[in-house]
Amino acid sequence: MAILIAGKSPSTISRVDRFRTVNVTADVEKTNTNMTILQADLKAYLDEIMVQYPGVSHSLEGEAKEQRESFGSLAWALLFVFFIIYALLAIPFKSYLQPIIVMSIIPFGMIGAVVGHWIMGMTLTIMSLLGMLALIGVVVNDSLVLVDFINKKRSEGRDLTEAVLTAGASRFRPVMLTSLTTFIGLMPLLFEQSTQAQFLIPMAVSLGFGILFATFITLILVPVNYLIVERLIALFSNKERVTQTANSKS
Repeated sequence: MAILIAGKSPSTISRVDRFRTVNVTADVEKTNTNMTILQADLKAYLDEIMVQYPGVSHSLEGEAKEQRESFGSLAWALLFVFFIIYALLAIPFKSYLQPIIVMSIIPFGMIGAVVGHWIMGMTLTIMSLLGMLALIGVVVNDSLVLVDFINKKRSEGRDLTEAVLTAGASRFRPVMLTSLTTFIGLMPLLFEQSTQAQFLIPMAVSLGFGILFATFITLILVPVNYLIVERLIALFSNKERVTQTANSKS
């Protein structure tokens, strides 16, 4: 099979596992090309070509291969981070459910990071995902403050509903100040125009907008989730007591 590129055919034929192969390379470092968009467009184009030639296959190597390997390692890193955060929260709370309440805000932080990229007109890159990975450990701080406040009020003898309702109002200032100071601290990097900073801006976008979006959701979602979990625990506990009482009478 001969492959014509710009009217020319390869000068030599290379074989891998007895299959003819052709390597096509390009230097994209000097053109400031967005590799994520380039790979998506190139893959879409090659998939269309492959329909016409069923016996031909293709693969993206080089930087594209490195990105695929990085995404695979990030998936394992994400699971590891979730486990460590859950363990660190479960030990002081002495509960299996309250760490889940704290960590329930993490998906909304991810949504905020994606929305931030859309607002800034940027595409998701490997640095964006690294920023989301760092975001996981940051967004749980506000949730932790609220859950700890509710636990303290309940230990003082406050009613569950009262403790939950006062949590958002009482912790509003520290939660907002923590998030706003973090976002403001990242703003110089977000709007930096120098070439050296362009590499880090996607990470700053993930962190800044993820924290900002998650903060407003935290003040509502965490108290609500706490109340739902405690009501479900009480419901199942009452059912268990009724069952035990019925069994003892029988």
